[in-house]
Amino acid sequence: MPFKDRTDAGRQLARALERYRNKKPVILALPRGGVPVGAEVAIALDAPLDLILVRKIGVPFDPELAMGAVVDGTAPLIVRNDDVILMAGVKDADFKAVCASELAEIERRRCRYLGKRERIDVTGRTAIVVDDGIATGATTRAALQATRMHKPKKLVLAVPVGPTETIAALRRDADEVICLEDYERFGAIGFYYGDFNQVSDEEVIRLLEQSGGRDRSGSRQSAA
Repeated sequence: MPFKDRTDAGRQLARALERYRNKKPVILALPRGGVPVGAEVAIALDAPLDLILVRKIGVPFDPELAMGAVVDGTAPLIVRNDDVILMAGVKDADFKAVCASELAEIERRRCRYLGKRERIDVTGRTAIVVDDGIATGATTRAALQATRMHKPKKLVLAVPVGPTETIAALRRDADEVICLEDYERFGAIGFYYGDFNQVSDEEVIRLLEQSGGRDRSGSRQSAA
């Protein structure tokens, strides 16, 4: 088992990112599972922690199969996985219905996690996108594309584990990809953790509160 839990994974990932410590990076975690990982990276690099609110758009009859993803923002970014949509025979109306449902969940999470907290501006800075692992890559790709729109100086993807083929494909969307463990025959992310219990809303809020005030750039605007 490569990782005891998300805290352990975050600490291991932080060691691989140590060279960014003096470059004033911003850590952008995907909730909920990516937040404990990102929090450890933020502590180790003395960097601010913020969120990328992204939701998988699952096939109606198989929600775990991603036919796309949507990212929060003034104009939400929607990424379609056309191969899956075609294979599953999903109609456009069904895609839009699931997308609307996920947008509603994003809005709930934004209000619950962030409230009136100002977002961190990544423009001209090193943005490090962190999650607890990658499966299909749909939500990760959407998160990277949304972050790229805010013109970071460098865009880094950092994850503990993922499928070899998916990790290779994501190198087109980031300036650098750091993955501690990759496997050709992957399975589920949870297989690589001793403890992969669900992260609660309360834990996300607690970790964000603990990271408050770490940003010294003086610039706190929307990053998503």
